[in-house]
Amino acid sequence: MKFFPVPLSIFPAFVLLALPTTRACDLCSAFSATEAEGISSSGWNASLATQFTHFSTLRLNGDELANESRQRLDSTITQLVISRALTPRFALQFNVPFIIRTFRRPEGFAIDEGHESGLGDASLLGRLVIFRRDLVETTIIGSALGGVKFATGSTRRLREEFSEIEEPGAPESGIHGHDLTLGTGSTDAIFGASIYLRHARFFAVASVQYALRARGDYDYRFANDLTWEVAPGAYLVLEHTHTFGLQVVFSGERKSTDTFQRASADDTGITTVYVGPRLSYTYAARLSAAIGADFPVRMDNTALQLTPDYRLRGNLTWNF
Repeated sequence: MKFFPVPLSIFPAFVLLALPTTRACDLCSAFSATEAEGISSSGWNASLATQFTHFSTLRLNGDELANESRQRLDSTITQLVISRALTPRFALQFNVPFIIRTFRRPEGFAIDEGHESGLGDASLLGRLVIFRRDLVETTIIGSALGGVKFATGSTRRLREEFSEIEEPGAPESGIHGHDLTLGTGSTDAIFGASIYLRHARFFAVASVQYALRARGDYDYRFANDLTWEVAPGAYLVLEHTHTFGLQVVFSGERKSTDTFQRASADDTGITTVYVGPRLSYTYAARLSAAIGADFPVRMDNTALQLTPDYRLRGNLTWNF
C-alpha cells in the first residue's frame, strides 16, 4: 500500500508559524511554514495557511484577573508559502504573511477600539530531509529547517512604547504596541527540526523551532523564542489515493522578556502549553489540507498581559 504523508504545521515558525500559541508565537507564526511533510520531487508547491487567535483573558504573573474593561484582541494571520524542491531532499521556501488584528483596550478612562492590518515579516527558509526510511508498514522522516526572517512588516505600533503612561485610578491595558506591531523591525535567524513516524495506521509528528532575534526598530528587541509541537495520531483512512488522519496536538512556547531602550519589557515573558485536535487529509500526493483547534492548559506570564483563550489553524497545500 502506498503511503502519502500527512500535513504538518512547522513552528516556526510558524517553523513556523506560526507562528506561532501566545502573542509571541502569534507573531512568529507570521513566518512559519505550513506544508506537507516531505519534499515533493515534482519541484513546486504552494500553500495557504491561516491562524486565528482570540485573546480576552487578563493574567498577572500567571494568575487570572477580572477583565472589567472587556479587553480583547483578535489576530488573523494568513500566509502564502511558495516552495521549490531543488533536490529530492532539499527545498527552499518563501513565506509572505498578511496580518489583521482588531482590539479593544482601555486608554486612561476611555476605551480605544481599532484594528491593524498589512503585510508581516517575510522569510526565506531552507529545508533538508536528513533521514528517510520507507518500509511496507513503517515510515520515518527527519528534517532540519533554517533561514532568515526579514524586516518587511510595519513597526509603527512600536512607537507606542515611548508614550505608555499609566493614569492613576484608570484600568491598566493588557495590549501594547509590541502586541499590535506587524513586524519586529529586525532580521532574525530561524532554526528548527521535525520528525515524522508511522507504523501501520498510527503516526506521530514532532517539531521544534528556535528564533534568534536581533535588535530592531526603536531600539526594541523581541526575546529569543522556543516553540515545539508533539502530535500523535492515527489514519482513519489509509488508501492508495488518499488519507484521512486524526491527531491530538500538544504544543507550546517559552519566551523570556523583550528589551526596550536596553531595559527589560516586563510584560512580555510567557510560557504556554496547548492541547487540541487536528484533522488532516491528502489526495494523490498532490493536495493536502489540515484544520485544528488549540486550547491553553498552562499559561505562565510575566506582569500584566492579555492572554489567548483559543486558536484555530488551517492550511491547504498543492504540489505541482
